[in-house]
Amino acid sequence: MTPPQAPVGRLVVCPTPIGNLEDVTLRVLGALREVDMVVCEDTRHTRVLLDRHGISARLVSLHEHNERTRAAELVDRIQGGAVLALVSDAGTPLVSDPGFALVCGCLAAGFAVDVLPGPSAVLTALIASGLPAERWRFVGFLPRKPAERARLLECAEETLIAFESPRRLPSTLAQLAGHDPDRPLAVCRELTKLHEEVRRGTAAELASYYSASPPRGEVVVVVGPASPKQGGGTRLQDAAAALRDLIDAGAKARPAAAAVAKLTGLRANELYREVTRGERDSTTR
Repeated sequence: MTPPQAPVGRLVVCPTPIGNLEDVTLRVLGALREVDMVVCEDTRHTRVLLDRHGISARLVSLHEHNERTRAAELVDRIQGGAVLALVSDAGTPLVSDPGFALVCGCLAAGFAVDVLPGPSAVLTALIASGLPAERWRFVGFLPRKPAERARLLECAEETLIAFESPRRLPSTLAQLAGHDPDRPLAVCRELTKLHEEVRRGTAAELASYYSASPPRGEVVVVVGPASPKQGGGTRLQDAAAALRDLIDAGAKARPAAAAVAKLTGLRANELYREVTRGERDSTTR
């Protein structure tokens, strides 16, 4: 007689609405109905979503203060065959939310981790901003210290997405406007909620608006790529001059451009175009 197999546990990562409770997928609702336990940041918050969709489930909290100890306990439950769902208060878990320790613990133990697609404030803001989406970077919450914020905001060569406190937003925009007043950006506030607002413009325009109209609610800032001629124009010219020196010394143009780009943080193709453009200009005079 073949002995019965032990139940196989797993973790199901379930994105939840970022505002409108209707923005939840059928797969997520099905998973929340079937699992043995729902792991969430705030049981009261998650209970509102479950009640809205008629789901009765056992809830257990997992937040920044108990994540390490609670994750180990939950991995033990999965070891015993339990199927758990991981949710955050809003959006996709692990994106500036707790849950990383639990996912890592499951993967280290060899348990299946099913990740379901769903709402994300990051992607919603990126598309709503109207800014380039080919290359982008999400940095979580912007640093509190102005110098650290400056390093992120002033050096981005791709679209940058960040969460920001509504209280700090006016000063952040003022700092960005002081460096590059024409930098394109969007402020996305209360996405999918009743008072949703997406305001697009230059750094100077939005800094002026929000200094007079302090925002409320949850804010996502989307900042367009920095202009190479603003705050980085001199850097580009200096790097191009260094590249020309290397080429004059016998280095091949493209490998030299890659080396200079690595040292300066500029793009190799941009450096190469700058140098070759200068050569073309000189031959047409």
